[in-house]
Amino acid sequence: MNGQRKSDSNKVPTKSPNKAGTKAAAEGMEGKTLTKGNTSQQNTSRTQKAGNDVPSALDRIRKLASQEKGTKFNNLMHHIYSIDRLRKCFFEMKKKAAAGIDKVTWKDYEENLESNLQDLSQRLKSGGYKAKPVRRVFIDKADGKKRPLGVPVLEDKLVQRSAVEVMNAIYETDFLGFSYGYRPGQSQHNCLDALYVALLTCKVNWVMDADIKGFFDSLDHEWLIKFVEHRIGDNRVIRLIRKWLKAGVMVGGLKEETNEGVPQGGSISPLLANIYLHYTLDLWVDHKRKDKSRGEVIIVRWADDFVMGFEHRSQAENFLAELQERMRKFSLELHPEKTRILEFGPYAVNNRKRREQSKPETFGFLGFTHIVGIKRSNRMYTVFRRTIGKKMRAKLTEIKQEMRNRMHHPVEDQGKWLKSVIEGHNRYYGVPGNQHAMMVFRFAIGQLWWRTLRRRGNRRKLPWKKMKRFVDLWLPQVKLHHPYPLRRMGVIT
Repeated sequence: MNGQRKSDSNKVPTKSPNKAGTKAAAEGMEGKTLTKGNTSQQNTSRTQKAGNDVPSALDRIRKLASQEKGTKFNNLMHHIYSIDRLRKCFFEMKKKAAAGIDKVTWKDYEENLESNLQDLSQRLKSGGYKAKPVRRVFIDKADGKKRPLGVPVLEDKLVQRSAVEVMNAIYETDFLGFSYGYRPGQSQHNCLDALYVALLTCKVNWVMDADIKGFFDSLDHEWLIKFVEHRIGDNRVIRLIRKWLKAGVMVGGLKEETNEGVPQGGSISPLLANIYLHYTLDLWVDHKRKDKSRGEVIIVRWADDFVMGFEHRSQAENFLAELQERMRKFSLELHPEKTRILEFGPYAVNNRKRREQSKPETFGFLGFTHIVGIKRSNRMYTVFRRTIGKKMRAKLTEIKQEMRNRMHHPVEDQGKWLKSVIEGHNRYYGVPGNQHAMMVFRFAIGQLWWRTLRRRGNRRKLPWKKMKRFVDLWLPQVKLHHPYPLRRMGVIT
């Protein structure tokens, strides 16, 4: 598991994930070897009993990955096919998750769990494991389009979860601090807070709201493997990743080959996406923003959706042109309709008023519209965050359809379900300053419920006065679940 350590004279000092922007790292993002590292590793777990090395093995990997940034890990596969780790990952899976093309559910697999895990582990060990095609399904997006998702078979999900656990021990020491998406211990609100604090405390006058077009469908497999090989020298793990990439997709009973991209829905896909963007975007941006002679630069990224802030407009425009060229080099493209530069920051209101322009533009990120604002108390610049209207309308449409399906259910059952919906909405959108949008959402739910009940049998004349009792009884009041970002980020940092 552990790589052999370099001599003290060649030892690379431990770095925080926020500091990885060195010349070597900048060269590495072009697909070159970061450092020679070590190609031989010791299997330190052979003297340990099975079941006792699950946490400690990852700790040793994590420690070595943090201390020696150039180390390649050449002996990882036995951690992935460890029966103890596979069992642990199995019980962490969703029991009611959709089945893949083999129609095997969590319950089916559990019936003979130990023999199934023994067989799976042996196939992984001997190289006899084969990845199956994913089942393609489509879900509705807020803009009316369809998002393709891939549903792997249960065994593929299980092995991917095991691989992600092991690989995360390495890559969590490499990923930079402004990358938040699908990482252990990080949430969308961590990302939103970081953006809010950066917009308020850094010299940001222009914002680039960026989105990569069809990112998960466009990843270049060969570039991805090159990036993975910077840290993983175990050819068995590389072959495993290739199997998942080349497994194909089942659409309407026919198998389609996959020569690029990773299917959204697989456990391994978010990690592979973060690895790809770590080398193509994060290290590159981090290297360039260290030169502050042209102005300050901030960036916050959640998967393929990221926001950047700049001090000067020319700086933002030049950066966008360079970024478009860099994306093309790695078979990616910035979405032409969703990527734009807009005036933002403490001077945006007065500058636009002086030029006789309208109010500053807004941008959406992780479900919230971000708006340049002025505090009433002290007339100071702030950033308001509101629920994106399009997302709220889409959610209400979804609830309206579900209420029709539940029209003849008991009122108590309907109330319990709507209560859970609003509580979930409050937990995510309950940020300071968003109370009005949350009250609008709650009121709209109450109106939808009222109309639904009035359609039942002879209850068309259900008066609002009586309906209000149901609303007050079952629909939770607006509640803030998140503190001001400056307060929370102050505690964290």
